[in-house]
Amino acid sequence: MKIAVWDTYVQRNDGIIAHFDILVPHFVEDSNVVFRYGDHYLKSKAFSTKSISTNECKLCHIESATEDMIRDIKSKGYSIIEMENCN
Repeated sequence: MKIAVWDTYVQRNDGIIAHFDILVPHFVEDSNVVFRYGDHYLKSKAFSTKSISTNECKLCHIESATEDMIRDIKSKGYSIIEMENCN
């Protein structure tokens, strides 16, 4: 499965920048869909942020998905890779 990687940086309310990737099937081109997935993920975190927009989240590249990514995408439509300050 080919996936689109959306590189995302959002400022937490404590001023720290959280960095994570939102992974979706490569044919998902509507940025609003990707932003909703990112907002859904952020609601599961202990910190709060503003909503995601094009200022924070951009399509980075296309790559092949791992089995874990495919499993996440099949169950909820997206997968997340936490990079920095996501806890």
